[in-house]
Amino acid sequence: MKTFYFFGILLLLLITACTATETGRQEIYMKQTGKSSVWTSFENPTGEKGIAGQENKGAKGHPSNRLAAGDSCDLLNIRGAGIIHRIWMTVNDRSPEMLRSLWIKMYWDNAGIPAVSAPLGDFFCNGLSVMTPFENCFFSNPEGRSMNVFLPMPFRTAARIVLINQSEKDLRSLFYDVNLVRLDKWDKDMLYFHTCWNHENPNTLGKDYTLLPEIKGEGRFLGVNVGIRTDSLYHNTWWGEGEVKIYLDGDSAFPSLCGTGTEDYIGTAWGQGSFINQYQGCRIAGKDRMWTFYKFHAPDPVLFSESCRVTLQIMGGSDYKEVLELYKSGVPLIPVTVSMKDPPRLIKLLEEPVPLEDPGFTDGWVNFYRQDDVSSV
Repeated sequence: MKTFYFFGILLLLLITACTATETGRQEIYMKQTGKSSVWTSFENPTGEKGIAGQENKGAKGHPSNRLAAGDSCDLLNIRGAGIIHRIWMTVNDRSPEMLRSLWIKMYWDNAGIPAVSAPLGDFFCNGLSVMTPFENCFFSNPEGRSMNVFLPMPFRTAARIVLINQSEKDLRSLFYDVNLVRLDKWDKDMLYFHTCWNHENPNTLGKDYTLLPEIKGEGRFLGVNVGIRTDSLYHNTWWGEGEVKIYLDGDSAFPSLCGTGTEDYIGTAWGQGSFINQYQGCRIAGKDRMWTFYKFHAPDPVLFSESCRVTLQIMGGSDYKEVLELYKSGVPLIPVTVSMKDPPRLIKLLEEPVPLEDPGFTDGWVNFYRQDDVSSV
């Protein structure tokens, strides 16, 4: 099964990252001329001035709503220019099944195609839609029961956020608020926030998994949130040898930017345990064969002026004897390299026609293409 939604986090942010720079700190005590604050929630769905919290004579009359199976709900529907600065949300059913069935879509400037389209859990940086407590530079889940995003999302003439219940179950309780500022004037240098959701189960053997299909235009690749369920066919072999490749401004066969391994891309090394950092992290590492991790290019911008495409090799590695056993038993894999210790050398099996059964490989480490359940925003 393969599902792919281009219009749909994080893969592409076409705005300047909101990091804790000196300029950002100064903004706290500077006058914000030409701006006004708006919150939308069930207590004030339109965000209009002076009408919030009226139900039940102002005594918490409408904090949440039910969302029936197949129904949708506008979280924001507003005209004019503005910037969304925060979205908070919680639901009573926080199972991965429900969080994958709830779909969030965002439309800027009355566009017919959503700029954001992704499962709710994955969008909020919960890879595989599995909730755990965490906080990074753009997302937080304080106690594993709520979702926050602090990514600025500008719009020029209108903004609409829709939540759709695509499950067969009614959602008993939905709570949310969207916090934004209205702008008197649109800045022509502001760019729009977009996402891309992709899911392959399994991925195509030997073909790089697509994190971001080629898009045209000028912008910034902000980062990615990935979830992997490893296939038990590969036993407990390491899955994260694959490199992230970023094709910029007309790159064709080969990219301009290339990493050295999956765990290397998110800033760790020699395997990947659980850790939470501001710009990189791995929330789940191996539990029930699940791995969820993220990387944000906030302090290390990835910029493009014409086009951008991002891929991830789904590649694992293990000692020679184990890989040979898998290979002979018919497990789907393509040997890529053999790393020998004594004498040190790297045998590139895709360039050198050496069979994996070569007796000289006994003490080597073998990297190989493999297939798993891979998803990303």
